[in-house]
Amino acid sequence: MVTEKTSGNFTDLLSRVRDERFGPFDLLPRGELVEKVIELALSGSPVGAGEVATGLMRLTRELQGIDTSNLRVVVFGGGSGLSNLVGGDSRRSTWPEAPFHGLKELFPKTRSVVCITDDGGSTGELLKDLDLVAVGDLRHVLLSSVTLANLQFRYSLSEKGCRRVAGVLYKLFNFRFDHAPENPKTILNEAGIDPVDVPVEMWSGIEGLIHRLFHDQRLRPLLSRTHCLGNLLLVAAVSVNCADEQPIDEEPEALLGGLRLLAGLIGADAEAVMPCTVTPAHLKMLYGNGVLVSGEFKAGGARRGCPVDRVFVDSVGDPLVPPNVLASIQEADLILFAPGSLYTSIIPILQLPTISKAIRENRTALKFLVANLWVQKGETDIAVGSRERRFHVSDMIAAYHRNIPNGTDGLFNYVMVLGLQDIPGSVLRNYALEDKVPIYLDRDKVASLGFVPIECRIFSAEALSKHQVVQHDPYAMALAVRAVWAGRDCLPPQPEGRLTGRTGCGVMVGAIRHKPGLRYPAIHAALESREMDGAIREQVAEILWQHRDISLTQLANVDGIILIETTAWKHSQEWDRVFAYYDPTDRLIKIRQDIFNQNGKFELAFLVGLGESLLGNYAAEKQMAPFDGEHGMLGRLYRVRLRPEAERKCWLTGEELHSYLELARMNRSVMDAKCYTRLINGTEGFTPPGLLFGLVYAWYLDNRFAAHIEYKMAILQMEVPDMITEQVKVRERRRELVDFFRRVVFRYDAPEFEPDRD
Repeated sequence: MVTEKTSGNFTDLLSRVRDERFGPFDLLPRGELVEKVIELALSGSPVGAGEVATGLMRLTRELQGIDTSNLRVVVFGGGSGLSNLVGGDSRRSTWPEAPFHGLKELFPKTRSVVCITDDGGSTGELLKDLDLVAVGDLRHVLLSSVTLANLQFRYSLSEKGCRRVAGVLYKLFNFRFDHAPENPKTILNEAGIDPVDVPVEMWSGIEGLIHRLFHDQRLRPLLSRTHCLGNLLLVAAVSVNCADEQPIDEEPEALLGGLRLLAGLIGADAEAVMPCTVTPAHLKMLYGNGVLVSGEFKAGGARRGCPVDRVFVDSVGDPLVPPNVLASIQEADLILFAPGSLYTSIIPILQLPTISKAIRENRTALKFLVANLWVQKGETDIAVGSRERRFHVSDMIAAYHRNIPNGTDGLFNYVMVLGLQDIPGSVLRNYALEDKVPIYLDRDKVASLGFVPIECRIFSAEALSKHQVVQHDPYAMALAVRAVWAGRDCLPPQPEGRLTGRTGCGVMVGAIRHKPGLRYPAIHAALESREMDGAIREQVAEILWQHRDISLTQLANVDGIILIETTAWKHSQEWDRVFAYYDPTDRLIKIRQDIFNQNGKFELAFLVGLGESLLGNYAAEKQMAPFDGEHGMLGRLYRVRLRPEAERKCWLTGEELHSYLELARMNRSVMDAKCYTRLINGTEGFTPPGLLFGLVYAWYLDNRFAAHIEYKMAILQMEVPDMITEQVKVRERRRELVDFFRRVVFRYDAPEFEPDRD
């Protein structure tokens, strides 16, 4: 009986399957029609499908024949993600092997709009001398924008000759030197460059720029620092557009002229690469624990253990957006947001009101966000609102909404995502062992926010098969974009739904305490009058340069920094192992000698000492005494008597000092307002308020320092439902301490700087 029933069910099922209609698109993976079209563009018609695939083969040929040469494309981003999308990452050693692929190959009218807030590496070194926007990412994307057609047209080269030129440009633009070169010939020899492979006209222009570096008195000092030659070539090109006596960072148009000059010289379109603004700016990052710190490079290395709340662009003046940028956006047929650092590449551009307004007003362009492949440590490794789960595409979209004025409305409709099902599990496991985690597509959630996810295989199959590496492939992405354009009339409708909640603020103007090019000389001027060895002065100058949240007025109570021989070190280490302290009697920061050459330890020592100096001579008397009970000693009583306010040299006002001492759990005497005490139970440890101030100061600036404070602050990462009542009180007290340092010590008291909290 069972056999007959099973046989009957099978017969019915077989009949239904036989009668079902089967179309050619059923041979292709993915669910949505546009995803199938992209698959067709990337992989071609399925092999061995016979007559069923005839239509697919015709579609493939039609796709390959679509002319996109006149389409106007604008791509936003910064650094590696943008350069890779446009024409391959021109810093990779493999770039010269395929230098002419990417969007620029299929869409020659591509225009890149680049974020200009980077402050690390060679770019950071340039900012010590010049008030230019960050040029490193501009240089990076410019080399990726070189096209075969331009080189052939301008220099009458064969394809082979163009590839040789690309190889020379790769060496030239990426060569880095860490000592001052003697002359132009030294640079070329060390970079391994042979001019014979370069057209005479091109080499004449490049040689002229290198010559300017050595003979223009405005540029010559730059050679004394560690630099990327490509950055210096761009700066030299900028100087061509300035009068001999004019500072090269004074005229905004000079930057645009320099970009056009260098672009034309190396074979890129004159307007291929443009800065989002010609006004210098830097980033401030607000974390969920209330810490607000400045600097893109610093943010990249931060591991705060909590999500980024918001990012702010701090501009030296009203941001001037080049007219050609706005015109390109208005005329664009396609607008793309390149993959890259979430908070430091796209968001700063979209905080510029004229750019976001121009994008929204272009209602005819197709607008795409290309999602990142991997979680970025320190930025997208923790989701806002849920510390436990992994970062998803919807979290990325929400971050854009939270940080851009008026949110994401009208900026993009479609999100292009790499399909993880195409990546072997073994490869993902290998990445997991390296602590690299993919950003997951939560398709339904993305749709509920009002966006259309498009999943496709936009990775390099060759890199995956040869090196087990997953990375965006510039040519695959170009093919995918062309396929989307071809099938634009078949795109799924934008779903109902939208993001709500708080959105970002615009660019903050004039909050920078020093223009970049003025801060470094100001640092040296501030240190010159203070007692310290030359080697100490150089290290301290670098520390102050990296931590731009430190106002130079905070050096007011410091007359010098000295090193104390280890054998002569008498300072008590009962409470800490920092081996540094501020001595208010002679106003010197004193650091144990052996700390000076230990990486990181000297920086911690100096920052703790500087933090302690902000309290200055606040204490007229400090005392630790036994506290006895009826049956013996119960503990110890720590007492601080404040100096009269008129005699005090302190960063804090009297009211602010009182607030801090309360946060340090010191109790003001009801009998004497200048007396504060704290009872320490038994033989428990204790961090005196002066030392605590220095440690929190160092931790706030960089939490890699002061592990003791990081341990204390770990409670901020806990969720309230998991806590007992006393833990909730401790958590709130630590929050108030962080808020005090942000608002009072570092003077970030604007309402915009308040984090969203539960």
